[in-house]
Amino acid sequence: MTNDSKKSVPLSQDAVQMIRGLIIGELVTVAIIGGLWLWLRPRLQVDNGAFASSGQGAATTSALAASNFKTVTNVPIGSFNYGGSTAWAPIRQLVDSQIQITRPELQLRYVNPTTTSPGSGSGIRMLLDGKLDFAESSRPLTDEEKDIARQRGFILEERQVGIDGVAVVVNPALKVPGLTVDQLQQIYLGQITNWKQVGGPDLAIAPLSQHPENADVVLISGKQVLDEQALGSNVQYVYSTTEALRRVNQTPGGLYYASARGVVHQCMVKALPLGLTSTQLTPPYQEPFIPLNECPQKRNQLNTEAIKNGSYPMTSKLFVVIKQNKGKEQQVGEAYLRLLATEQGQKAIEQAGLVAERSHEPIARGQVNLK
Repeated sequence: MTNDSKKSVPLSQDAVQMIRGLIIGELVTVAIIGGLWLWLRPRLQVDNGAFASSGQGAATTSALAASNFKTVTNVPIGSFNYGGSTAWAPIRQLVDSQIQITRPELQLRYVNPTTTSPGSGSGIRMLLDGKLDFAESSRPLTDEEKDIARQRGFILEERQVGIDGVAVVVNPALKVPGLTVDQLQQIYLGQITNWKQVGGPDLAIAPLSQHPENADVVLISGKQVLDEQALGSNVQYVYSTTEALRRVNQTPGGLYYASARGVVHQCMVKALPLGLTSTQLTPPYQEPFIPLNECPQKRNQLNTEAIKNGSYPMTSKLFVVIKQNKGKEQQVGEAYLRLLATEQGQKAIEQAGLVAERSHEPIARGQVNLK
C-alpha cells in the first residue's frame, strides 16, 4: 500500500454539518428523556408507608411539611371518581380546581348518585360499592358503615380537613328571635309543633329535612344516623337543599337546616340565630343583618369567626373518607388528603368560606358539635 493511500480524505463541508447535526440531535434526545424521567419518577413512585395502617396521623405526615400542591409527593396519575357531601361544594369549586391546574396528572371527576339524592350517606355507600375511589363527608362514619367495609375485606378511614357551620333557615316573614339547640331537636322529634312555643306567632311549624340516610348533617345529638320513624310525623322530606329553600320560601311556617355556607347568603330564606340557651343566641351571619329586600345587591355573609372560635353552637366536621385496601383507591384518597392538608390547601378551604381544620380553636364549653 502506498503512502498516498494511507492519507485521510478531507470531509466536505456538507458532511461536517450533517455529522454535527446528528450529534446535536442525540444530545437533545438524551436531555429530553432525562428530563421526562425526572418529572415522572416522583409521580410513579408508590409510597409503601402510605399504604400502612395510618391510624390518626400517617396519611398526612408528609403534607404537614408540604407548603403547597406542587410539593406533595406520591400523587397518582390517572382519572379518579369521587363524590359525597353537598356541603363540600365550595371546596370542589375552588380548591379542587386549583389542584387540577397545579397537578394535571391527577384528574378528579365528581359523580352523583343515580337513584338517591347527593349527600354524605349516598357518597359513602357508593364508596362501599366500588363506584367511587374516595368520598367526602360532613358527618362521621357510622358503625354500620364500618362493619360493611370490614365484611367486604377493607377498612374505611375518615380524616378531618375542615369545619362547617350548620344553619337553620325559616320563611322570611316569620318573626322569631332564634332557637336553642334543644328546641331545634324537639321540633324535629315532633315535641314542639307550633312557633308560639318558642316565642313566635301562633303558626304550625313545617320542618323539612333530607332523608336521614343521605343527609349531610345528623341533627339529634347522640345519634349517628336516624331512622325516619324517629323524627316527628310532620317532618317533610326533600331531595336537595335547593328544593328545601324553595319550599320554605313558599311555606309561612317552614324550617330547614343545612350547611351554613350554602344557605346564609340566600335571598329566599332567613337564617336564625342559635344558642345553647335563649339568652346566648349567636347568628350564623355577620352582623348587622342585611334585610332580604336588599338582596341580591347585598347578601348576608357567613360568620366564620364565630364558627372558628367556637361561639357558634352548631358545627359539622368535614372528612375525607378513604378506602384502606392497599390499592389505587387508597393511594388517591390519601393523596387528596395530603393536598388539602398543605398550607395552600388549608388557605383555599378558608377562601371557599369554610373553616380550615388547623385554624379552629378548641370547642367552647357546652358547644354542640353535630355527629
